[in-house]
Amino acid sequence: MSKILFVLTGADHWTLADGTEHPSGFWAEEAVAPYQRFKAEGHEIVVATPGGVVPTVDRGSLAAEANGGQENADAVAAGLSAMTELHQPLRLEDVNLDDYAAVFYPGGHGPMEDLAVDAVSGRLLVDALDSGKPLAVVCHGPAALLAATREDGSNAFAGYRVAAFTDAEETQAGLADRAKWLLQSRLVEEGVDVRAGEPWAPHVVVDRNLVTGQNPASSAPLAAELLKKLG
Repeated sequence: MSKILFVLTGADHWTLADGTEHPSGFWAEEAVAPYQRFKAEGHEIVVATPGGVVPTVDRGSLAAEANGGQENADAVAAGLSAMTELHQPLRLEDVNLDDYAAVFYPGGHGPMEDLAVDAVSGRLLVDALDSGKPLAVVCHGPAALLAATREDGSNAFAGYRVAAFTDAEETQAGLADRAKWLLQSRLVEEGVDVRAGEPWAPHVVVDRNLVTGQNPASSAPLAAELLKKLG
């Protein structure tokens, strides 16, 4: 079957407007749910991070209240433990896009810290978009789109319809008033057509080869859409 590249944040925090480092990383469900769907269909998963650092899971994403109860939280934690690929990631700098049938970026606040300004990731996103290969990005993962600029300085995703973690959700999560910037607003500033769904409800947007999801609940539906594109 196909190889799917998972690009994860290498950050373990998100720097807030006052300089405070809010502990973060990647959001567990956003990696686990797609991983399980892809593996069930026989696909191979390869993980890459900036510098090849072992990615940090946001501990908050393993809490019962973040998963609709302890039973679900335990299932996510078990799924995370099964993701052995997380322990030996490739250096993002060494990734050859030709080796993969699709690319997937999970979220968490970590991408707001590193992938939003990572030129290597930005080039990979531009190349993936232009290749026509399925490209999926969920929740705060679209922060990485901010670094996807073309030679003329324009954003490669300008004009694309995209779902991403909304300003309303960031406000309800209690971090909006402490953030340096908000994801939805910044994407709109870059010309990205952000299509917001109801807060916390599954919401997936498909535009050409790009599949995006708004929040953790969108992870499994997003994976299903990516699998459709892989055929």
